[in-house]
Amino acid sequence: MRRALVAGLFFLLLLGGWEALSRSGLWSAVILPPPGAVARYLWGGLRDGSLAEAALVTGRRLAAGYLLGAAVGLPLGFLTAKSRTASDTVGVLALGLQTLPSVCWAPLAILWFGQTETAVLFVVVMGTVWSIALATDGGVRGVPPIFGRAARTMGSRGLHTMLRVTLPASLPVVVSGMKQGWAFAWRSLMAAEIFVTILTGFGLGHLLHYGRELHAMDQVLGVMIVVVAVGLLVDRAVFGPAERWLRRRWGAEGR
Repeated sequence: MRRALVAGLFFLLLLGGWEALSRSGLWSAVILPPPGAVARYLWGGLRDGSLAEAALVTGRRLAAGYLLGAAVGLPLGFLTAKSRTASDTVGVLALGLQTLPSVCWAPLAILWFGQTETAVLFVVVMGTVWSIALATDGGVRGVPPIFGRAARTMGSRGLHTMLRVTLPASLPVVVSGMKQGWAFAWRSLMAAEIFVTILTGFGLGHLLHYGRELHAMDQVLGVMIVVVAVGLLVDRAVFGPAERWLRRRWGAEGR
């Protein structure tokens, strides 16, 4: 109860500060609309279905890009953790590309694939795969060697050791990497939708872009709030329960 009251007070103070800034005259209402204007945009977008439709389009693209990035990044991380040659080549490449902002892939995607869904998917995958690969690599390397030696003593070999010993032991770090990869995928998708204009569906990034073009800051701020809300929802509904289960499973609950 106390935590809820503190959180509620914090966000009320944020809204109050926002309202005070919008009324101070430092910025015009066009640049910094009051909370009420943003709330009216959000309510209108919910009533006419435009926000829900854009969120569904964005969610579909995010799911496709993230799953593909995870499907590539997880085995790639295992490979670089187990092979010195792969670590010195692919691992170094992954580390370098991880530092590259996702928006840098947008021009290449447009030139290679045009204004298509494939271009958006490419940007999301490139923003996801390296983060997951590096996290998986770190998780596998962090497994105590005694686990593998004990498994081999009991007759475990090859794929059995990887699936029944290494993967479970590295799972906490891998799940954290999956969560980080999802955050990168989300940011990459926003960048892709802002730069890639396609007619197969307007996502949240497109609403953000057109709000900027039309100087409709209530729309820009409203879409930003929706993006943050979706991110919090996924974290609470998917990654939060998974991390809590892992903490209980590994005896770390209660810290």
